[in-house]
Amino acid sequence: VQLQASGGGSVQAGDSLRLSCAGSDRTFSSYAIGWFRQAPGKEREFLGAVSWSGDSTNYADSVKGRFTISKDNTKNTAYLQMSSLKPEDTAVYYCAGGVGHGLGVKYDYWGQGTQVTVSS
Repeated sequence: VQLQASGGGSVQAGDSLRLSCAGSDRTFSSYAIGWFRQAPGKEREFLGAVSWSGDSTNYADSVKGRFTISKDNTKNTAYLQMSSLKPEDTAVYYCAGGVGHGLGVKYDYWGQGTQVTVSS
């Protein structure tokens, strides 16, 4: 499967933004989808993931309560809804697909990333 992240942009602190991760074919429904980000000079950070079915999610403590991940297999698309954005959320955001459960997912398929810039 090929994944394409989109929806990034420049926003103000406190704004909301929704990123999408579109899968290229129906195998998308078989994969858990994780969201990651990487800020300049920093390591890639895991944000959270949704199960292949879309029924369960898990989040990093840094975004829990502000970010929500969902998956719509009928549209071959996963989403990252971000609210109360902060300047420190500025990064390139990536989605990835893989098999497994919870924190044990092995991510083999990566999207190209979309830039999110939050200004104060």
